This record gives sequence, structure tokens and C-alpha cells, in this order.
Amino acid sequence: MGVFFLIGMAGCGKTTLGRALAAEMNVAFVDLDEYIEERCEATIRQIFKQAGEQTFREIERKALLEVAAMDDAIVACGGGTPCQPGNMEIINSHGLSIWLTTNAQRITERLCLPEQKAKRPAIANMTDDEILDYVTQQLAEREPCYEQAMLRFDSTRLESVEEIAATAHALATLLANSN
Repeated sequence: MGVFFLIGMAGCGKTTLGRALAAEMNVAFVDLDEYIEERCEATIRQIFKQAGEQTFREIERKALLEVAAMDDAIVACGGGTPCQPGNMEIINSHGLSIWLTTNAQRITERLCLPEQKAKRPAIANMTDDEILDYVTQQLAEREPCYEQAMLRFDSTRLESVEEIAATAHALATLLANSN
């Protein structure tokens, strides 16, 4: 089966759908940010603050190479992971990349939830309208990287347990039929 890499903007559903997809396919799930935090015994926010973005990106690349070597797994990449030089080449040469797509409004709705805002320093103090502007800008900047994915999959319907299960089943079926 191999490694399936979920890429896309923060709030597009990589972790939510990834966990459900891994359960559906009976494989391991790895959230790359959580993997880094466990290895470094620090949050992403702390790593950025203490070591800077360049050091974080080096740690991220090493972690990406480690998870790429796994046998069967669903990997939820950080939103910026595919946009770092060489990372899409790593992703596409070690597995199947899937760009989870949804519109800026839906992403904004998800990111505006208090628990999401609290764990994302870049948007923590923004208004909902400022978050929508930020998401729209980030999508435009990152789209050339995300477009390098081997598949695109609509992750708009993840707002209930039933929608998550149905969307995971649809993606699992697509992946089974793509082999």
C-alpha cells in the first residue's frame, strides 16, 4: 500500500480526515507536526520561538524523510511543508500525495473555532474577516506547491462524525481503485 501524504492549508482537514482514513484503511496515522513535537519534546510554537524557522524547517525535513520511510501510513503534513524546497520531491518519490481542497470560507470557519485559533499563533489575534483574508492569500501563495500533488480530493464535508466517516470511506475507495 505505501505512504499517503495529505497536503493542504491549515483547516482543510488533514488531521481530521487523516485519522478517520487511517482507521478505515487499518494503517498508522502520523500528524507530522505532532511527530516533530514528540521528537523535540517541544511544541511547534516553542521550536519557532527558540530556534527560528530555518531550524524548524530542517527538523521538519528530517521528520518528513523518517515518515516517508514507513511501510503503510497516512501522513498529515503541515500546511507549509510542501512549500519548502525539495519537500514535494520527497513526498512524491516516497508515496502518493493528496491535496485536500476546500474553499477559503470553509477553511476560515474551521480556523475561527476557539480551539483552532488558540493553537495557531499566526491567526490567534485576528478577526474572522482578517483570517479569511489571510487564508485567501496563503492559498494563492501555496497553490503552485499544492498543485504538484498526485491527486486532489474535496475535503469540504467534515463537519460531523457522519460526514467525516463518509468522506474517509470515499477517499479510501478512491485510493483502493487507484492502485
